[in-house]
Amino acid sequence: MTAPFTSARTPDETARLAADTMWENDPACRNLGIEILDVGPGTATLAMKVVDTMVNGHDTAHGGYIFALADTAFAYGCNSYGTVTVAAQCSITFIRPGRRGDRLVASAREVSRQGRNGIYDVTISVDGTVIAEFRGHSRIVGGSFIDGDVSKVDTPAP
Repeated sequence: MTAPFTSARTPDETARLAADTMWENDPACRNLGIEILDVGPGTATLAMKVVDTMVNGHDTAHGGYIFALADTAFAYGCNSYGTVTVAAQCSITFIRPGRRGDRLVASAREVSRQGRNGIYDVTISVDGTVIAEFRGHSRIVGGSFIDGDVSKVDTPAP
């Protein structure tokens, strides 16, 4: 087993390993068709195409799908250090709906990280036009999951 944080592993390698481990253990992402475009320390860019099963009677994406993509980008960004991090609070503002066939791109970036707490902003765009903005507050709860075995993560009860 590789130690989660060694001088031989760069922050970018840690972020990639964390993303790969999360992806392997998250069938919901794969079932929604979410793609990982890029990850780095405190950042993540993911994409998802709006398909027929995601739209309502107005031919627009249900907001929950847009939120799910934003929340997932947030999770990849705040877990990019290899520590187990959860959402403490989040909110989303919808600017315009996603539509059938749109490729939604969610870009998360770390705004602040102090001790166990972090703030991340995620923009969701279609063809470069922002359609929603998400802000999430994170909290490190303990443990590391980048050895690939998420069942061994020691997370305290809330």
